Amino acid sequence: MLVRTLLTVAAAALLASPVHAQIYAWRDANGTLVLSDRKLDPDATTFAVPDASGIRATRPVASRAGRERYEPIILEHAARHSLRPDLVRAVIQVESGFNPRALSPKGAMGLMQLMPETARQLGVVDAFDPADNIRGGTAYLRRLIDRYEGNEELALAAYNAGSGAVDRYGRAVPPFRETRDYVKKVGSASGSRAPSVVRKNVIYKTVEIVDGRPVALYSSQPPASGSYEVLAR
Repeated sequence: MLVRTLLTVAAAALLASPVHAQIYAWRDANGTLVLSDRKLDPDATTFAVPDASGIRATRPVASRAGRERYEPIILEHAARHSLRPDLVRAVIQVESGFNPRALSPKGAMGLMQLMPETARQLGVVDAFDPADNIRGGTAYLRRLIDRYEGNEELALAAYNAGSGAVDRYGRAVPPFRETRDYVKKVGSASGSRAPSVVRKNVIYKTVEIVDGRPVALYSSQPPASGSYEVLAR
C-alpha cells in the first residue's frame, strides 16, 4: 500500500583517486530504490564506480535521539489500542525510516505512511504531524488486527496491500513480493509472534457529541468507522 520516496543511501562525489568502488542497487519492501556500498540484498544489481573514493548518505538513517523523540507518542497510542510498541516502531521504521515528512508518489504521508483517504476516515487532520499520524496509524493497525482475529501477519499484509487483496487470496498474505518482503521485514524488526486469536474480553470506547457535549459509548464490538479506544477488562 505504501511506497516511500526518499533514497536511503546514495553515491557520493567522484574524485581523482584510482580506487574502484562498487554500488549495489535494489528495491526494498516498499518499492524504494536503495543504493549502498554494501550488498544488503541478495538480488541487488552491482555497479562498478571507477575513481570513486567513497560513499555518503543523502539522508542519514534516523539517529537514536531522532527515534526516541517519538517514543512517548508511540507508547501512548500503542497502549490505547492494545498494540505491542515494538510492532508500531517496526511499522514506522519500514514505512518511513522515522521521517515525519515522508511522502510517497502515491500520496502516502508521514511516519506511518497514511493514504489521504485512510487519514480522512481516521480523522487525521495533519498527517505530517507525528502525534496525529501515529494516532491514526495505530488506530488503523488495531482495526486491521481485529479484522483478522489477532493475526499480525495478515494485518501487516493488509496495511501494505490493502484488505481487499488479503481477502481476495482467501485471507492469506498475497503472493506479491513487495507485500511478503514487507511482512517479513516488519515481523523481523518487531519480533513477530505466532498468530493468535483476538481477545474476547475487550471493550471499545467511542465518543459521540450529543447536544454539544461529548458522550462516551462502550461496546464489545469495534465500530465500523471512526476512531476508538481499546479498553481491556
